[in-house]
This record gives sequence, C-alpha cells and structure tokens, in this order.
Amino acid sequence: MVTERPSPTLVPGPVPVPARRDPRAVLRAYVALTKPRIIELLLVTTVPAMMLAAGGIPPVGTMVVVLVGGTLAAGAANALNCYIDRDIDQLMRRTKRRPLPTHTLDPRSVLVFGLVLAVVSVGLMAGFTNWLAAALTAAAIAYYDLVYTLWLKRTTPQNTFWGGACGAAPVLIGWAAVTGGLSPLAWALFAVVFFWQMPHFYALAIKYKDDYARAGIPMLPVVRSAARVNREIVLFTWLTVAASVAAWPLGLGPLYGVTAIVSGVFFLLESYRLVGRSKRGEPLKPMRLFHWSITYLTIVSVAVAVDALL
Repeated sequence: MVTERPSPTLVPGPVPVPARRDPRAVLRAYVALTKPRIIELLLVTTVPAMMLAAGGIPPVGTMVVVLVGGTLAAGAANALNCYIDRDIDQLMRRTKRRPLPTHTLDPRSVLVFGLVLAVVSVGLMAGFTNWLAAALTAAAIAYYDLVYTLWLKRTTPQNTFWGGACGAAPVLIGWAAVTGGLSPLAWALFAVVFFWQMPHFYALAIKYKDDYARAGIPMLPVVRSAARVNREIVLFTWLTVAASVAAWPLGLGPLYGVTAIVSGVFFLLESYRLVGRSKRGEPLKPMRLFHWSITYLTIVSVAVAVDALL
C-alpha cells in the first residue's frame, strides 16, 4: 500500500506593494508634457502682436488672460501630441525620455490632462476676450493634434509646411483678443512666423534624421535628397524675410524696418552657410541654423513690441 504524501502547507508570502511615485517627479512629468520651451517661443510672438494691435500696452486683464489661456492651450496641444505620438516617441532618442515612454505617467492620465487644459484655455478665451480669439484657440489645438500630429506628420514629407499654421496661430489669437478682428498687418506677421518654421524645423529634422527614419516619420530630410532640402531651406528663409519686410509699410516704423532687414540678412547668411557645407560634403552643423532662427524671430518680435511703444 502506497501512502500518499501530504502536500506541504503553503504559507502566503507578502503581497507586493506598488512603488509610490515621487509627487515631485509626477509634477515635473506633467510640466514636461506641455513642452515649456516651445510655449516660451509662442508667447514671444503673441505679446508683440497684442501690443501692436493695441498701439501700445494692451489692457492688463486682456494680456493676462491671453498669456494664461495661450499657455494652457499650447500645453494642451503639446500634451495631446505626446499622447498621440507615444508609439513613436519610444523609438526616437530625442523623445524616449518623455513621460509616456518612461512610464512616469499612464496614457489615460495624459489624455485627460490634455483635454482639461484645452477646455479651460478655450473657456478662458471665450469668457474674457471674444469669440474670435476663442475659436482660433480651439482651431489651433484641434488642427495641431488631429490634422498635423495624427495625420500629416505620419503621411507626407510636407507635414512641416501644412502644420505651420499652428505655430503661427498665436499671432492671430493675440491680435483678435485685443481688436476682435484681423487686419492685413496681423496676417503679415502670421506669414513671418509661418514661413519661418520651415528653415527652423528642417534644421532640427536634419539633426535627428536617423531618429525620424527609425520611427517611420517622413520628414523631408528623411525622404528627399539633400539638394531638395537645401532648396526649401533657402526658399522659405527668403519668404520669411520678405514677409517681415512686407509688414513694414502696413503700419510699422523705420526701427522695425531696419531691424527686419539686418536680422534677415544674417538669417539668410546662416541658411546659405548650411547649404554650402552640404554641397562641399562638410559636417552640416544644422543646430547653428536652428538656434539662429530662434534668435532671429526673437529680434523681430522685440522690434515689433518696441515699435508699438514709439
């Protein structure tokens, strides 16, 4: 007779407790979702447009609402961009440290965060400025996330061009918040920022060309020849400078005009310098053009603000 051996008694072990997240790390992650450095650049173009529209310092309440609402709107668009792009962000060295690829935040929280910021920003603009400014704010968020991020960015090498309206929208939003309408000068300033985005972002795309290729994103430097990219950089730099000079006779003074011409010359020189390196087979150093483009836009925006005070 075989005696059955009693089964060993199983003693329950300790139940694993999920590690608690550092609240400061979570807060930093939410802030990172909004991409503060991009927001700073957007506000650089918004405030001068408001000053020019007001012919000086705009009403303090309006300025505060536009700055807060604009910050929240840009933060919403950027957070939703991170939510939509979470699949490709983990493939790119430039973006793999964002909150979703590192699992600092979960996708649902990011989606809710972005949508709440969007609703609050549009509500602020509608409640304290006017319906045109609010509509432009809502349209900019929707266009950036639904049209650019979800569709254009992944399907066409002209994504930067067609997505450029989002980055230039703050100029129109600021102008509309002050005046309730849009003038030819507002559209001229919009054109400056719109055309500026091509040389600005193409330089960044050259730097991270391998990243975009790895993620399957058809940025122009990934899917077109260096000669084609060079032509577009030069073309859109010329269009940027031309738009800035065209704004001069629409209501700006000589200080702005001289500044637009001089800074435009340096912007063009830097663009041609990058193209020259490409043709000679030298290291491109595209971030030089990228950083100078930011300096250029800042100088032109400051000139607009100063002109508004004179």
